[in-house]
Amino acid sequence: MRSRRSGTRLPERLPVVLLAALLLAGCGGHGIKATQVRWDQQASQQVDVRDGRQARRHQRYQEIVRLAGDRYGRGQLDEAFGYARSAQKLDPANPAAYTLQAVIEGRRGRQEAAGELYRRAAELAPRQGDVLNNYGAWLCANGHPAEALVWFDRALADAAYEPRADALANAGGCALDAGQRERAAQDLRQALELAPDNAYALESMARSEFLQGRYFEARAFYQRRLAAAPATLSVLQLAIQIEERLGDRSAVSRYQQRLREEFPAGATPNSQG
Repeated sequence: MRSRRSGTRLPERLPVVLLAALLLAGCGGHGIKATQVRWDQQASQQVDVRDGRQARRHQRYQEIVRLAGDRYGRGQLDEAFGYARSAQKLDPANPAAYTLQAVIEGRRGRQEAAGELYRRAAELAPRQGDVLNNYGAWLCANGHPAEALVWFDRALADAAYEPRADALANAGGCALDAGQRERAAQDLRQALELAPDNAYALESMARSEFLQGRYFEARAFYQRRLAAAPATLSVLQLAIQIEERLGDRSAVSRYQQRLREEFPAGATPNSQG
């Protein structure tokens, strides 16, 4: 996805919140620690251990989700999706099964299908912060930043939602996309107060400062971003643009070299701005 403002790719979103099974399978993203959905705790609260049939059904549900996560981690996406659908049929009211399917569809490149599944999960859990953050992240990444902000606000209204920095960072970056610079700065600074090394918030702050012509401030944020997590295509492109404005040809050449070595497919004249 390319920015309409600068011609460069937008920074990659914070990874949507992954289910416990997927985290255990080793799935993270972009150097940022994903947050565990609380589906397992909620499901446990709904089970009456005195009801043997319900307990067995709950145990079966957890086993299916575990198998889906295992197959996802192995890259066996068709099998993973099949298990996720089985989990949905077993417990249609549990948003976790829909989130599982959405994560898989997203990895398949079927973004519209993923979005519908994230939406369905959000409808089933209208007050659960992590699920609402998922749908907001999908909306923003797929060209609906203003609508996404509504869902981030709902996520932040969940007092039990612990990784608030993730939702604030997502909201700040999304507000920037929507042209709401004042809100973007406010959300991003709050995110960094909670998590000073939040990579997406740092990159978004660098982009925000760059768009406002504050290039030295932008440099400080992108340097913090590079120190916080592995480089991405978008942050190297942004670093090049910032250093070009500052007139540091040595830094421009250094980051262009990194771009060619680390992301050869993205190292084109157009992608470098």
